Amino acid sequence: MQRLFSTFANGWPGLGLLLQRLLSASALFFDGIRYFEEAPHPSLPVLRLIGAGTGIFVLVGLWTPVTGMLVAIIELCIAFSHTGDPWISILLATLGATLAMIGPGAWSIDAQLFGRKHFED
Repeated sequence: MQRLFSTFANGWPGLGLLLQRLLSASALFFDGIRYFEEAPHPSLPVLRLIGAGTGIFVLVGLWTPVTGMLVAIIELCIAFSHTGDPWISILLATLGATLAMIGPGAWSIDAQLFGRKHFED
């Protein structure tokens, strides 16, 4: 993972990435819950469940590049597969792709697992 990012952003940029992850995860959970509260639709309920489940990984910042791209692919499939309003899925796909490209930030599990370690003598 460390090779994917030069650093794990800290400070204000890290806080911005944390807020982006919180917003993305909240929207993924809300979209999944809202889908199952409404009348059943034929638009791939398995993808909705996987999309909501990836929100957990996005929230804690675990395997962010993989999870972000998975969110982007799933949400684009949802956007192009149903007849309703596709804009929330397009928004979630964009947020997932940007998280995959930018990284999780310093306040994430990825940073703890894959960040640079400082050894003291």
